[in-house]
Amino acid sequence: MSVSLHHPVDDFTATATHGDSADPASVRLSDFSGKQLVIYFYPKDSTPGCTTEGLDFAALHDQFSATNTVILGVSRDTLKRHQNFKAKQQFPFELISDPDETLCKAFDVIKLKKLYGKEHLGIERSTFLIDSEGKLAQEWRKVKVKGHAEEVLAAAQQLADQS
Repeated sequence: MSVSLHHPVDDFTATATHGDSADPASVRLSDFSGKQLVIYFYPKDSTPGCTTEGLDFAALHDQFSATNTVILGVSRDTLKRHQNFKAKQQFPFELISDPDETLCKAFDVIKLKKLYGKEHLGIERSTFLIDSEGKLAQEWRKVKVKGHAEEVLAAAQQLADQS
């Protein structure tokens, strides 16, 4: 499975925060049929950039909802870390735990990164907008956090106006 613009995204099942760690809940892409979906990938819970990005999406949550758009955040963190992060930041959307990188690989967001001169594989901050028919409508790669959530909202509003 890999995604490409203007093509349907293969259905997937992933573990998300709306369950509890003893009985985690699954989400499927097909659960959102008829809705637009923003999937944003970020490197790590509770880090400055990732917290800011999540809070930016949270601040615009009502406006995304008004365009029939659901937001999902994805990282390789454990479900427990996600639940703590979501609760602490009061995110009104779910976070998907992808420790085996199934979704990360499908969306091709695992990249070679440098940190303090050392190379490692990690998530390249990326966002994907899927239309109400399940096709990839837009993608943002190598995202800079400042102003990003607003840009994605504008694209979601424009897409909703076209349908």
